[in-house]
Amino acid sequence: MIELDDLDRAILRALEADAGQSAGAIGRALGLSQPACWRRIRRLEEGGALAGRRLDLDTQALGFGVTVFLGIKLATKGRVSLEDFERAAMAIPEVQVVQHVLGLFDYRLKVRARDIADFERVLRRRVMTLPGVGHVEANVLLSEERRPGPIG
Repeated sequence: MIELDDLDRAILRALEADAGQSAGAIGRALGLSQPACWRRIRRLEEGGALAGRRLDLDTQALGFGVTVFLGIKLATKGRVSLEDFERAAMAIPEVQVVQHVLGLFDYRLKVRARDIADFERVLRRRVMTLPGVGHVEANVLLSEERRPGPIG
């Protein structure tokens, strides 16, 4: 675990809000020079606190208006390798996230679709044909509120 001071936390909050900001812009906002801010960002990357930078796409604007979370219970544990299930699930373009979880289900999948009819097609033709699928439960996302992560 990397040790963080207040400036490190402020840099992480700034990058979490907009990962495309330059070290100069962040530095100006925090009273640091561009080189000093860049060195801190580099240290955070090397220390593992920054594992990459991502774009936040507006899926609605791109025509994907439905998000569904699927709980999947495998029917044939032991007969199908978890790796085979995960690899097959990740090969489905509409599946955005595959999570191996503990609890009522074995896996949780985040699926993006154009509409409910498109989701039904993905469910019937792709998800239900995954190796070892038993019980599937769907939860349609109605709204989402996001909070910044626990940086401190």
